[in-house]
Amino acid sequence: MATKVTANSDIDILKDEKEGKLREVGHQAVWSLSSCKPGFGVDQLIDGSGDSYWQSDGPQPHLVNIQFRRKTTIHDICIYTDYKADESYTPNRISLRAGSHFNDLIEIEQIEMSEPVGWVCVPMKDINEKPIRTFMVQIAVLSNHQNGRDTHLRRIKVRSPVQDVSMAKMPKFTSPEFIQYAYWK
Repeated sequence: MATKVTANSDIDILKDEKEGKLREVGHQAVWSLSSCKPGFGVDQLIDGSGDSYWQSDGPQPHLVNIQFRRKTTIHDICIYTDYKADESYTPNRISLRAGSHFNDLIEIEQIEMSEPVGWVCVPMKDINEKPIRTFMVQIAVLSNHQNGRDTHLRRIKVRSPVQDVSMAKMPKFTSPEFIQYAYWK
């Protein structure tokens, strides 16, 4: 069953990144698409502009495959769509899947959107409600608004939690032997 989500054009997608809580890790992956029109491929999807987009060119489901070289912790996937500009090209139902490779993908979440304009951030959690660790994420567009055939996705961000290695978490050493090797002499 799909979870109904609402896009938010006012969301500050960079807030958690600026605060050091999350980081964008999509640049560490190899991206591939099930199809695309010439000039509307991966480069346009990840170029950081809301004016460019990926446009599929083939039968549904339309797939975006994101493969990492090492197992990566994924906090959420953020997708930017614009129903006002794209109408029938705008996704209505999307499946988010994860696994080690194409043959063992498991659906993490299925979302349903109604005329979305803005960002939709979907948490990628395991059964223990912790961020997943995976080699591959697949975004599958299952259907579009108005029964549209091809899809437009304007941006995708893959975000990972930042490990907190601040000095406040370091143990306090009190013996003279340990203090002489402390970083904060």
